[in-house]
Amino acid sequence: MTSEPERTLLLQIAREAITVHVGGSVAPPMALSGVLGREGGAFVTLRIERHLRGCMGHVRGDEPLGRVIPRCAVAACSSDPRFDPVTAAEVPRLALEISLLEPLEAIADAGDVEVGRHGLVVERGWRRGLLLPQVATDWGWDRETFLAETCHKAGLARDAWKRGATLWRFEADVFGEP
Repeated sequence: MTSEPERTLLLQIAREAITVHVGGSVAPPMALSGVLGREGGAFVTLRIERHLRGCMGHVRGDEPLGRVIPRCAVAACSSDPRFDPVTAAEVPRLALEISLLEPLEAIADAGDVEVGRHGLVVERGWRRGLLLPQVATDWGWDRETFLAETCHKAGLARDAWKRGATLWRFEADVFGEP
């Protein structure tokens, strides 16, 4: 679990990365100590008035959070294919949320997924979809709907989880700005 000061720092770094990027600058390098030096996967989610505005992440826990968080924040504001890039006028209205991912755990049975606790990754061939734990609760989904929607995000049939797709679950430490 991340401490409140660490959460504040990570949110500040994500916001600064977005502000600098949208302003056309490059952020200076930072010391990778403490929580910033801890390796982990993460997603940065952007919302304006509770509406999704971007979400991008890094699943593998193979890089320091001090590199992962700013890179994901910039990608969320500029590279999410579902949205146009965030404008300078939107930056002050953004509410940021960070999900620090625990390692993926392969599962053989859909019953091993607990809605609200686990995020999901579904994969078959080169298609892969990931949904964060909070997505299912935000939409009021049950387990089967969560699995089906993760398959859909991967570009698979909604029942691919029943027909041989590989499943992983993960937990996340989720926190954000008010």
